[in-house]
Amino acid sequence: MLDKSKLIATVERLIEDTDIFLVDLTVSQDNRIVVEIDSPNGIDIETCEKITHGILNEYDRDVEDYELEVGSAGLTSPFKVAGQYIKNLGNEVEVLTKDGRKIHGILVEFNSESSSFIVETAKKIKLPDKKRPELIADPLTFSTDDVKYVKLYLK
Repeated sequence: MLDKSKLIATVERLIEDTDIFLVDLTVSQDNRIVVEIDSPNGIDIETCEKITHGILNEYDRDVEDYELEVGSAGLTSPFKVAGQYIKNLGNEVEVLTKDGRKIHGILVEFNSESSSFIVETAKKIKLPDKKRPELIADPLTFSTDDVKYVKLYLK
């Protein structure tokens, strides 16, 4: 079986000095390698091909048989790494908390040191001098450990 840590090091070397970041890399028992990458500017097919060829050049299929898939993290995939949170600042996200609440709002901040983020939601409040409730911004702070997932909200 291929060494996952060596594969990660290979991919990180291949994307060094670019804005591309590694989202996930899995190696199954039957040597199926899946590499997920992303970038603030998106990922094109040429980038996937370049990384695929880089891996193929380092790991001889005659020595160890494996299947390789390199692609971008999907639009509807949950966020796994800080780069995905940062890339999606200002976008509407869906948060599913561990206690089962589903929250939609704008991702306004991500703190990579504390692995926390702020989602701004709209809340209706009845103000004393107004006849109708008004929508006000309600920032909610979460730790990545306290949520089941965060993903881009597509209407």
